[in-house]
Amino acid sequence: MKHRRQFSTCLLHPRYWFTWFGLATLWLLTQLPYSVLMRLGAGAGKLSRLFLRRREKITCRNIELCFPGIDEAEKERMIAGNFASLGMALAETGIAWFWSDKAVKKLFEVSGMNHLQHAQQQKRGVMVIGVHFMSLELGGRISGLCQPMMAMYRPHNNRAMEWAQTKGRMRSNKAMINRQDLRGMVHALKQGESVWFAPDQDYGPKGSVFAPLFAVEKTATTNGTFVLSRLANPAMLSIVLIRNSNNYGYRLIIDPELKNYPHNDEMAAAVYMNKVIESQILRAPEQYLWMHRRFKTRPSGEASLYA
Repeated sequence: MKHRRQFSTCLLHPRYWFTWFGLATLWLLTQLPYSVLMRLGAGAGKLSRLFLRRREKITCRNIELCFPGIDEAEKERMIAGNFASLGMALAETGIAWFWSDKAVKKLFEVSGMNHLQHAQQQKRGVMVIGVHFMSLELGGRISGLCQPMMAMYRPHNNRAMEWAQTKGRMRSNKAMINRQDLRGMVHALKQGESVWFAPDQDYGPKGSVFAPLFAVEKTATTNGTFVLSRLANPAMLSIVLIRNSNNYGYRLIIDPELKNYPHNDEMAAAVYMNKVIESQILRAPEQYLWMHRRFKTRPSGEASLYA
């Protein structure tokens, strides 16, 4: 569990100079006004589609798998919006890591804060269910400004980037927990903490079951929420940050505590959680991270869906 942002002189090694150059460039860009940043980000994202052909193909395939009845015009609108969102996400990362609390607070409105407060009043931990929208970094910063919490994450392989992202993410939150640190997550929940956890990615066959997600009948679904619910008995609710339709500002939406979660049936729990994920994605599907191979893990003997 990471609480501190420790800087080491080894991070000044030449192997990290390009990383520092990139972070310095991002810092400089985020000195621009928000509206300019969003226009530049959207433009850069649309341009990146010309170079990220593999990601475009994955995005297209994911959308076809999840929404098989979608027409070509709507599919193209979603893909174009997804790449524009990708560029804006880079600007939002800079905002999340470098802007002051005062500046960030001007960008968003919150609905459902009472749901989180009510869950915390029960004197037990709260598992905050998130999904991988493009604005995820800014969502973490904004959520922390409303209620400091802990978050599950995957440590970065680049040590300089790991230091930078941890420093940025902890500007308004308490700690980062390695996604493999089950004991740390259980301990935090049992201590009454709110812990952000995103169960909407493919973590491979180990620790997963195959449950429906949209039109894909067999989707590798982590049993992490199921295990944590049994070990720590937390309250559970979902939270998501949605970029406004005019690309100016955000809505942080906190839903009521999840009811009737099947604590004693692993498959039923996976089906239940995927329904929660679907409902969140449908709030703004073009802002979701369609660019990763969500359905890469298949049941034994089944062919890849990305052939």
